[in-house]
Amino acid sequence: MPELQRLRADHAPAVLAFELANRAYFAASISDRGDEFYDQFPDRHRASLAEQEAGDVAFYVLVADDGSVLGRFNLYDIKDGTAVLGYRVAQDVAGRGVATATVRELCGLVAAQYGLRTLKAATSHDNAASRKVLVRAGFIPVGPAGPADLGGKQGTWYQRDLDQPLRRSSRANENATGDAKFLELGTMVSEGLCSAGGQSSGQLSEAS
Repeated sequence: MPELQRLRADHAPAVLAFELANRAYFAASISDRGDEFYDQFPDRHRASLAEQEAGDVAFYVLVADDGSVLGRFNLYDIKDGTAVLGYRVAQDVAGRGVATATVRELCGLVAAQYGLRTLKAATSHDNAASRKVLVRAGFIPVGPAGPADLGGKQGTWYQRDLDQPLRRSSRANENATGDAKFLELGTMVSEGLCSAGGQSSGQLSEAS
């Protein structure tokens, strides 16, 4: 059974393999990271771990039984009991409810581990799949997200109050199909996981 794990140094080979295997899939929705990202990945991975150690971010990977990475789920701007969420999942597991289930698990984990009370995420108006993931995971729309938040697109900020139980309507959609491949936070760049100005649709977060 896949396990959500906090990013570690020994995850580097599996994370790089995940990024390479899904490069074309992700690039179909957001701007490609370029060869430099992959060529310098060991340095970027170490930098991410240092950033995580500082406490402003938290990076998680969903690891399959064979050690391969199925998805990345990241928290940015951790402060004052809040954080911004981003994620991306592998093409092989897209549309199977993996993103929704893992986002819901992450909500419980970060509330307990980091004392977070609120998670926020933004997605564009044309990214229906990402909106479904957020709603199924208990997020509600709280206001507009502008081009500065979404790499040039208009959209909506969503929020989940972690001290509130998951809404009944969200539980009812628990078994629905069709995850999003990403949540868009197009101007947030950390470890090259976001795509400033990237286009988005389907199952990936530009802050992932």
